[in-house]
Amino acid sequence: MAASPIALDNAATHKLSPELALSGPQTELLHRVVSFCERHQSDDSALFVIEGAAGTGKSVVLNAIFNTLQTRARSGAADDPLRGLRNMVIVNHPEMLKLYRNIAATMPNLRKSDYERPTTFINKSAKTGKRADIVLVDEAHLLLTRPDRYNHFAQQNHLEEILRWARIVVVVFDPLQVLKFKSHWSTDLLESFRKGRPSETFHLDTQFRVSASPATCSWIDALGQGEILPRPEDPSFDLRIYDDCAKLYADLCACNAKYGLCRLLSTYDYPYTLNGEDHFITEGDFRLRWDRSLPSEKLPWAERPDTIDEVGSVYTIQGFDLNYAGVILGPSLFYDAKNDRIGVRPERYEDSAAFQGRDGIATPEEAKKRVILNALNVILTRGIHGLFLYAHDPALRERLLRT
Repeated sequence: MAASPIALDNAATHKLSPELALSGPQTELLHRVVSFCERHQSDDSALFVIEGAAGTGKSVVLNAIFNTLQTRARSGAADDPLRGLRNMVIVNHPEMLKLYRNIAATMPNLRKSDYERPTTFINKSAKTGKRADIVLVDEAHLLLTRPDRYNHFAQQNHLEEILRWARIVVVVFDPLQVLKFKSHWSTDLLESFRKGRPSETFHLDTQFRVSASPATCSWIDALGQGEILPRPEDPSFDLRIYDDCAKLYADLCACNAKYGLCRLLSTYDYPYTLNGEDHFITEGDFRLRWDRSLPSEKLPWAERPDTIDEVGSVYTIQGFDLNYAGVILGPSLFYDAKNDRIGVRPERYEDSAAFQGRDGIATPEEAKKRVILNALNVILTRGIHGLFLYAHDPALRERLLRT
């Protein structure tokens, strides 16, 4: 059993606060971005790319950067080159947008209107004909790479349009968090937007979220890529494999009663429809509903106390921390005994919308497997102090129990 967290501040507004102390590399990144903005604030177009895996503190430093920019834009000295600039944060994630706007309500130089979804920003800019000065894009791997009529985006690429309507763009990017064909980002595609404009890159590589040994972090990262490594001994992190999903959930609820912010997650392998009705995940004696779509809720899904009675998906949890995460590896994942690794069955993945718009994708079947493993990587990397795992496939369950 891992060492018990003594004092856990569970509010996401605290964890993403621009007033949090930054690490050395994060502080260096903040200064690099601000300097980049100062040097290029008179240019027509410039791009700064922040890269880093899940849990490396990308959103934390992005919000600190934005608070610095907005403080100077709204309260800077008369001769400050950043004073009076019109700046925005864009994120294509409704739960993260809620969080950013909640934080803005607590900071003197931030406003809720500083934060938008990308299509809203693009369409407003096109209507007014006005360019923003600096735009920061969190979770840029969620930007669309093709038209999406359902979301009222008629152009070809979100980033292309954001660069059209902002003079300086700062993006946060992780290729292992691409979740849909319509947001089919690659390093090469991102690289194409650097051409013809000033550009810099900064890579964050220190893990801040998961309070585990390097060996445990490597085990989790490998599992997210389908690799099964020997499970390390680690008294600092509570890593458990279960053969009973109901027992996993009972133990997770006990942790939640003690520490709070413990939630159950699953791969998107169980039927779910946005029709106002509840849809359930069943595994043996375990039965619990999928997360309900409640766009009007002020708090993000992970922070609402009632969501301990739900199973969250990659879409509700991406970008958020949990103290303990329970994860169900659903029917799309199985044990590939020949290669001693996790195999992927795209036909069992219930998020059919993730695979819509395959034009331009050279190997769609391999791309489907990559999307499923990316989603697995996201949900495996949410827990700060512990990760509880259950696999639907009996052979995979037995193999994980032997690690």
